[in-house]
Amino acid sequence: MRLGVLDVGSNTVHLLVVDAHPGARPLPAHSHKAELRLAQLLDESGAIDSVGVDKLIAVVQEALEAAEDKGVEDLLPFATSAVREASNADDVLARVRAETGVELQVLTGAEEARLTFLAARRWFGWSAGKLLVLDIGGGSLEIAYGIDEEPDAAASLPLGAGRLTAGWLPNDPADPEDIRALRRHVRAQIARTVGEFSRFGAPDHVVATSKTFRQLARIAGAARSADGLYVQRELKRRSLEDWVPRLAAMTTAERAELPGVSDGRANQLLAGAIVAAGAMDLFGVETLEICPWALREGVILRTLDQMATP
Repeated sequence: MRLGVLDVGSNTVHLLVVDAHPGARPLPAHSHKAELRLAQLLDESGAIDSVGVDKLIAVVQEALEAAEDKGVEDLLPFATSAVREASNADDVLARVRAETGVELQVLTGAEEARLTFLAARRWFGWSAGKLLVLDIGGGSLEIAYGIDEEPDAAASLPLGAGRLTAGWLPNDPADPEDIRALRRHVRAQIARTVGEFSRFGAPDHVVATSKTFRQLARIAGAARSADGLYVQRELKRRSLEDWVPRLAAMTTAERAELPGVSDGRANQLLAGAIVAAGAMDLFGVETLEICPWALREGVILRTLDQMATP
């Protein structure tokens, strides 16, 4: 069957269309994205303002039309941290439902971490052993660890690249004092969770998902996306730590000129690098592997699993 996953994230609204059936690998058929940056459209009360809600409804409607055009039989719509943490989340969801007919499922941070972990486990397989999975989104950082398809530990921290950029790095290029303050904040948040994971022992593989990690790996020398999904891509802590001060000295426009960095994410790349470097350091990770599957694929895989259950 042809499934569509509608991901209302903190940075983008992304429709992924796949051809899939239980027991088979989902095959991507179409992708439709719109940069919305909901995490940066919050007012002083933490609500998504009326302009932001109007934009969200328009983008969801566009995605619905694209799904219809591509013959999607079943749509799986969900929202993550930007909607989840908005003070007017119920009103936003009600307006989206009333004006588009779409019932967005709001995932908890722990659900995000577990579904992303499932995607990484299926991608790397059982032979990968114990996995530590890191995902930097626009609004949050997800961490999960385990040896099975359900992680033994999962956490979600408010350390998304978009959220931190909007709240901590207002200048372009960033002010050195702001960078130091953000670095302290990030490391203090991550350090609180390290003990929860370290009690399970060292992972056999450390895996990173999300566009932030893919872009960081690319500027550090990993293969281009055009080289295909199955090329092994890694990010080494030493390379990342070399890049953080270089990114800090650049303007957004200069970062957008780097290989693999999109215009829409260039302003968030420094904050994402600070989070990635902090996580790798505090978890003692020297090298991590980039996984092309993440939350959207996890949602698809879980749905297919449920379809296969009598």
